[in-house]
Amino acid sequence: MAEATHNHQDHFAGEDFATLLEESLGQDIGFEGSVVTGRIVRLTDDYAIVDVGLKSEGRVPLKEFAPVGVKPEIKPGDMIELYIERYEDRDGLILLSREKARREEAWSALEKAFESNQRINGTIFGRVKGGFTVDLGGAMAFLPGSQVDIRPVRDINPMIGVAQPFQILKMDRARGNIVVSRRAVLEETRAEQRSELIQGLKEGMILDGVVKNITDYGAFVDLGGVDGLLHVTDIAWKRVNHPSEALQIGQPVRVQVIRFNSDTHRISLGMKQLEADPWENVANKYPANSRFTGRVTNITDYGAFVELEAGVEGLVHISEMSWTKKNVHPGKIVSTSQEVEVVVLDVDSSKRRISLGLKQVQPNPWEQFAETHKVGSEIEGEIRNITEFGLFIGLSADIDGMVHMSDLSWDEAGEAAMANYKKGDVVKAKVLDVDVEKERISLGIKQLQADPAADALAQVNKGSVVTCTVTGIQANGVDVSVNDVLVGFIRRTELSRDKAEQRPERFSVGERIDAKIVTVDKAARRLTLTIKGREVEEDKQAISDYGSADSGASLGDILGAAIRRRNEDTDVE
Repeated sequence: MAEATHNHQDHFAGEDFATLLEESLGQDIGFEGSVVTGRIVRLTDDYAIVDVGLKSEGRVPLKEFAPVGVKPEIKPGDMIELYIERYEDRDGLILLSREKARREEAWSALEKAFESNQRINGTIFGRVKGGFTVDLGGAMAFLPGSQVDIRPVRDINPMIGVAQPFQILKMDRARGNIVVSRRAVLEETRAEQRSELIQGLKEGMILDGVVKNITDYGAFVDLGGVDGLLHVTDIAWKRVNHPSEALQIGQPVRVQVIRFNSDTHRISLGMKQLEADPWENVANKYPANSRFTGRVTNITDYGAFVELEAGVEGLVHISEMSWTKKNVHPGKIVSTSQEVEVVVLDVDSSKRRISLGLKQVQPNPWEQFAETHKVGSEIEGEIRNITEFGLFIGLSADIDGMVHMSDLSWDEAGEAAMANYKKGDVVKAKVLDVDVEKERISLGIKQLQADPAADALAQVNKGSVVTCTVTGIQANGVDVSVNDVLVGFIRRTELSRDKAEQRPERFSVGERIDAKIVTVDKAARRLTLTIKGREVEEDKQAISDYGSADSGASLGDILGAAIRRRNEDTDVE
């Protein structure tokens, strides 16, 4: 009975204590998770004891007010806002947090900014997977890598620790998640700047920008909200083969607006326009026939460009590169960046063109040859090449002379004469002609000896009647020889005045006939003759000698007398 009474009393006492505790503290327990204002009562080595107006005092770790080793700047009597975490142990002290109070304040402010779509200030302070962490005045936020800037950022270090504006994209207080964007702020600012810039943009304006992107044909420059194209040809007066040679992404540049299309908002920019044009005084500075030293900047199939000064280039055409190296790629004669001496051939300032010559710096080998070898002089050289029309003989290391097949022999035909020579033979020849302009030297081998037909040619004249020997019968005429040296030809129509007798086959090889010379080609040692012309002339002479208009003689009588006279003369001979 006593035991039962004792247990009943214990149970009552326990129940009574719990009830009393709940009555005593229940109201205060409801403050957990809220932010209250308290007054610092005293400081211990590790805590600040704070009166928050409840039945018990609270305590806050000093490390929440300052880093370890640094004395916190607080003192008894200071009023501060704190977050009630919970009632603590049997001592009855309340556990308070200054950091959580700051976070709660920040969340409240951030929610208001998120609802009103306002920007908030924050500081990037760390890296995490996929982005960065941002301190928004006590609340931590996530900044995705894609939201850092409008374009990819290679180095984010300059942004870390710098207070700057952000836009809240999403926030969940229950989970403690906040996602922010720096890019959204930049795009909004950029749009404002773009509108303001475009409204005041005019051709000729000078602006500061930053190289945003580089392509093969130029660079895009961010002018602060709007991009402009800086073409590769407008970067500098000198040749720029690729924009990356002169610019790099992120580089600040000063540019001039060259063209602006207000409808498409396309902006063309230039950098070289801010510098003096080096072509303004080119004509006076680089007169024709003057020599200068330049640097090869570019080599093409048709020549090489040589820079005379920054921004001034001239073209050495392939035809002006060498006196002797023909059909050779310019890259075989000069190389990029090589220093070369050139001669100015022509200047066209309006077209910004300078024609240069490289070969003119060296002596013209054909002029030199003409000065040292007069026409008629003899030379000796090796046959370097044999073509279908003649021989090429080496006259120096660079130039050749040509012996045409017709100048090989007085007696043999060209092809037959060429068979007597082979590549590598050393032969003598006579200089027949030197054409410096066409770069040709004509040589002759047969001219080393006197022409055996020279005397015979001197004795024949156009209109003379000569005795020929038939050497060949052709379908269109007859081949003949004169004085056993000269060759001639009588065309079919010239074989007789009588058409019925104009037949080559009525003649035979070896037959001797008289014919009249029509033309004399002394160079080819060849005659053109006519039997018909001789007969007509003889008839005219017979009429003149044996008859007249009033003699009464018939044409048959006159010609008969003339024929008898000729036969008599022949018999006498």
